[in-house]
Amino acid sequence: MSELFPLKQVMGFVFSLILTAVALSVYFFNLSFSTGMIILLVTAFLQAGLQLVVFMHAGETEDKGAIYTNVYYGLIIALMTIFGTLLVLVWDM
Repeated sequence: MSELFPLKQVMGFVFSLILTAVALSVYFFNLSFSTGMIILLVTAFLQAGLQLVVFMHAGETEDKGAIYTNVYYGLIIALMTIFGTLLVLVWDM
């Protein structure tokens, strides 16, 4: 019977709830802007990784290397877009 119980998915769901509670605590504890943003960014990236691995089954296929390469490529493009926008619009360079 234990092989029928989705322990990995249940633990992923519990960890998602914990990460959501940590992110929500930023609002209730009235943290400073920089501390709150750091906590929110860390929990957001952990949540995205958790969703990708546990619920979207990214590591369970034969071509998991290609999947992770595409994720890293997308992350690099997103960071380049964000920092490029900051460079042009905020830092006036």
